Amino acid sequence: MERDGFASSVIASAGYDADVQTLEVEFVSGEVYRYLLVPRRVWRELRAADSAGAYFSAEIRGRYPEEWMPRGGTV
Repeated sequence: MERDGFASSVIASAGYDADVQTLEVEFVSGEVYRYLLVPRRVWRELRAADSAGAYFSAEIRGRYPEEWMPRGGTV
């Protein structure tokens, strides 16, 4: 999935696949997670947020099923 860079101390990049409602987030630590069943609205709001990290913590973390993506591989 193609990801956009973020100017954030928490999120390095993120991308969204509207066909399957999947959000992929790369954290500054290098860890990558996919969040499933995420509405397009959430992706738009994450990109527009003043603080992507704060938006992620409040609106995404713990609200959607997640998959950890091993470094350099896929699930």
